[in-house]
Amino acid sequence: MAGIVKDLNQGSVTKTMLLFAMPLLWASLIQMLYNTADMIIVGRFVGKGGLGAVSVGGDVLHFLFFVAMGFSNAGQVIISQYLGAGLRDKVGRVIGTLFTFLLSAALVMAVLAVVFRDRALRWLNTPPEIWRDTELYVIVCMTGLIFIFGYNVVSAILRGMGDSRHPLIFVAVSAGLNIVLDLYFVVVLHWGVFGVALATVISQAVSFIFSIVFLWRNRVEFGFDFKLRSFAIDRETLKPLLGLGLPMLLQGAAISFSMLFVNSYINSYGLVAAAMNGVGNKLGMIVNIINFSLASAASPMIGQAIGARMYRRVPKIVGVSLWINCLISFVMGVAVVIFPLEVFGIFTRDAEVLDMALTFVPVTLVLLAGSALRPPMSALINGSGNFKLNMLVGVLDGVVMRIGLSLLFGLAMGFGVYGFWYGHAAAGLTPFFIGTVFFLSGKWRTRKYIIRE
Repeated sequence: MAGIVKDLNQGSVTKTMLLFAMPLLWASLIQMLYNTADMIIVGRFVGKGGLGAVSVGGDVLHFLFFVAMGFSNAGQVIISQYLGAGLRDKVGRVIGTLFTFLLSAALVMAVLAVVFRDRALRWLNTPPEIWRDTELYVIVCMTGLIFIFGYNVVSAILRGMGDSRHPLIFVAVSAGLNIVLDLYFVVVLHWGVFGVALATVISQAVSFIFSIVFLWRNRVEFGFDFKLRSFAIDRETLKPLLGLGLPMLLQGAAISFSMLFVNSYINSYGLVAAAMNGVGNKLGMIVNIINFSLASAASPMIGQAIGARMYRRVPKIVGVSLWINCLISFVMGVAVVIFPLEVFGIFTRDAEVLDMALTFVPVTLVLLAGSALRPPMSALINGSGNFKLNMLVGVLDGVVMRIGLSLLFGLAMGFGVYGFWYGHAAAGLTPFFIGTVFFLSGKWRTRKYIIRE
């Protein structure tokens, strides 16, 4: 866990990135497996009502998840740049501040989400026939929000220090337990959507406990002693954390809000559309999980390279991430085009949903293009610690493009639910174009965003 800079100096970027990314990729594949298992079990044993409930309820959880990801990724970037610049003594303060700040935020947001759940579900145009199941799913998942946040904190700390192997172990534990509990709660006990939510909370809690135990046992190496005073929020650390985390949060929140906005219109087209939206989003999420795992590897590599002023390595890191992502999306795209019923049939047997799935194939291809091109540029922006550009990407991607294109295609041009799907998919290409301009400008070479000399 001495960092990635030594490896970048001594080996090729491709080899170093693949070695660091492989555990992340395996973790993503495992996460994909249990996310897929969730939808398969719900679709096969609960039906399209269950798919719709998990889809709409998942939108609420996904919105809050961006808070964890925003500040965790910010902490990861700060740690990686401090290590690259040889400022190891500051890492412990980042860890303590990150834990206290994010876990406190998780408690507050969980309470608010439960209190205002009815308003949120009404705003999302939740179909009446799945209202009760969706509400139950949200309430149960909110009880485990602190575990989701906590796990993301520990994983960000480890990745920032160059350790991608242990997050793989933690997610493997969570995934295996989640699938077993899904089968037991849903298939054996017939608990339906409640069982799916409960399985998710329990598996995340166990994963968080495992990760905390590992961090505690290696506290000397991390420079964090776990004493109460070490969890105090350090103002010097909080400033860059907020400076980088808030734009990342607002970027994710803007994207998530725009998705909620678009999904609320999609849900208004009925239960079949809501179920198809859940299946389509899950399929896109599968590829996103894989591709963004490479971005999770590229981001700290870029951060440490910039911190160590190894600027010539950065274009190679971005390039390797890009071609691997394109290969993954291409393979999935071919599978969807040639075997659409088989691919979408993994999640549901409902004839109405499968009929709509055939017309969803072109939308999937646009989603896959965004999934391939977006993560490498996001890794460049995040790894460089550029606060303002993160904010711009979030506003353009989320508010302007996704909502604007969806309303244009769906309402103004009269394409209906398909217009909203295409608008959402096309907006995903925005970070690629902005990131490309940033890359060509060469402004990522400065370290002033995080480390000031």
